Amino acid sequence: MLLTIDVGNTHTVLGLFDGEEIVEHWRISTDARRTADELAVLLQGLMGMHPLLGDELGDGIDGIAICSTVPSVLHELREVTRRYYGDVPAVLVEPGIKTGVPILMDNPKEVGADRIINAVAAVELYGGPAIVVDFGTATTFDAVSARGEYAGGVIAPGIEISVEALGVRGAQLRKIEIARPRSVIGKNTVEAMQSGILYGFAGQVDGVVTRMARELADDPDDVTVIATGGLAPMVLGEAAVIDEHEPWLTLIGLRLVYERNVSRS
Repeated sequence: MLLTIDVGNTHTVLGLFDGEEIVEHWRISTDARRTADELAVLLQGLMGMHPLLGDELGDGIDGIAICSTVPSVLHELREVTRRYYGDVPAVLVEPGIKTGVPILMDNPKEVGADRIINAVAAVELYGGPAIVVDFGTATTFDAVSARGEYAGGVIAPGIEISVEALGVRGAQLRKIEIARPRSVIGKNTVEAMQSGILYGFAGQVDGVVTRMARELADDPDDVTVIATGGLAPMVLGEAAVIDEHEPWLTLIGLRLVYERNVSRS
């Protein structure tokens, strides 16, 4: 089985693939202070509960694919693969790794690994042109050309960051649960904030994607818009431009990159 690990700024998502099928997944908090040994214990605890894996760390794992937006965590995960999975082929997404997606950026090394991996999966699943909207710590919009190239993107503050900022900077506001309000017009402060977050972000998605699609294709209707990320379900019903929802897009991309970099001899 293939273990895929997507380290984001706030959460780390792990997926277990049996061939092309994702058979298990976990979501944990990202903590840049965790050491390699602590991460190994955490992995053993999670995977030890799965019936298809053995009791010992590494039993049943045939490969590992990792991408990270947090360099310190990537460093510790590299140590995990060396110390605890020494005999298992591991692919860490960094410069030099074959993705099959050309990057049309001024400095390709600036682009987050997860965004390139999302583009890999988008090309494989839907072809181009496409736009991936990833609802994470930041809300990112990534453009894939008709030729399967990473054409660039947009980065905006994420939903949780915006909620926290309102609670911290608003003298009479507080941190709220991210949930759907009863109506667009809020009848109290909490619902007014929830409405602003939900419908404000839905409007942002529609506006940004519409403008990107005009630049990306002669016919904007040809562009497939894919939503992913932990908070995507909240916006799905309100953003009119989203065509597909793929919660495991990054994990699928990691599987594809692993297969392109590890020979099947």
